[in-house]
Amino acid sequence: MLKIAIVVLFIGVVISLVSGLAFLFKDTEKPESRRTLHALGVRVTLAAALLACIAWGFYTGELSIGKNAPWHGRAHAPTEG
Repeated sequence: MLKIAIVVLFIGVVISLVSGLAFLFKDTEKPESRRTLHALGVRVTLAAALLACIAWGFYTGELSIGKNAPWHGRAHAPTEG
């Protein structure tokens, strides 16, 4: 469940980044427009939530570094020395 939340938050950050870029280009003639600023606020909030989810996953042990990587499942030939 946590990994799904992390993916959803990451997709939300990317969507907010793209929308902020679009607002930046569209609103060049309207200096009073604050849509780019709001998109930045949404992106910062989503990024903070994403980092909090990742930290929570490491704290609870649901996420780990290096234990479940695809290359750890392969059997290596023993080295003779």
